[in-house]
Amino acid sequence: MDEREIITRFKAGALERGQAVWLLLERREAGARGPAPGGLPAGEAAPPEETGPVTLWFCSNDELDPGLADTLARRWLDGQEQETAGRFLFPHDRRQYLVAHALVRRVLALESGLPEAEAVILRSPRGRPFLRPPVHGLPRGGPELDFNLSHAGGYNLLGVVRRHRIGVDVERVDRGEQGLEAIIDTFAREERDWVTRAAPGRLRDCRTLRLWTLKEAYSKARGLGLALPFDSFAFTLHDERGVLDFRPPEDGEALGWRFLELEPEPGVLAAVALLTEAAVPSALQLHRGFPWNREAPEVLELPESPAGR
Repeated sequence: MDEREIITRFKAGALERGQAVWLLLERREAGARGPAPGGLPAGEAAPPEETGPVTLWFCSNDELDPGLADTLARRWLDGQEQETAGRFLFPHDRRQYLVAHALVRRVLALESGLPEAEAVILRSPRGRPFLRPPVHGLPRGGPELDFNLSHAGGYNLLGVVRRHRIGVDVERVDRGEQGLEAIIDTFAREERDWVTRAAPGRLRDCRTLRLWTLKEAYSKARGLGLALPFDSFAFTLHDERGVLDFRPPEDGEALGWRFLELEPEPGVLAAVALLTEAAVPSALQLHRGFPWNREAPEVLELPESPAGR
């Protein structure tokens, strides 16, 4: 990625400020050192950079014994994370937080080569976490890495990608009617119409949560969270699964988006939003359980960008 692309991706929300600054400095230092032995002649374009796989890690809280989760938290989590964990009033909420953040640090260690306790995780002004690369770059997999975490109802979903931007969300269907009517009210008119065409009950709940997870994933990928009005953009969904069309918000950047819906476990809905370019892999790897090692993942097809871009 050259300096122009770095700046373009930063303005589009594809890179956090810290990531963009680090990449610009790294490129300029590389330029000052001159081409490496055997490098390309001056003026010759480099071939497209290889991109690693898009990976998802799905893990329930039951994968970690509560005592082990506490031990890993003491060893791996930084001071701010441990302080946050200590503020939870209910044990199940604290356990959810500990398992989710132990998962993040374990996966980042596998993907980047940084030991779990040495990863420095910073947050953007809107609260989106990102990994601060060391001065000399990441030990494994290239200079860039983006990740996003979601957890709900005892389940955790983590997405990791190289040279792109990712957002994920996970929800349980069996949450009853808690908050669902309020959620529907935040949707665009065409989405509300589609949801209410389904009879009240599980089908309507699933339609609601399918839209909600996609909207959350897209907003989180952009680093905006709930600051982005959910009625300012809209999805058209297949009745079973899949995004048919996407109407971005008025400030939507020109870069392409790809979306994936999945049900990693019966009654658990998840969504992935990926800001991509032509070089993105056409498949996604889904890992299950707490990643003590690299077991063979399930390979899922990554759909093309919706036709209505």
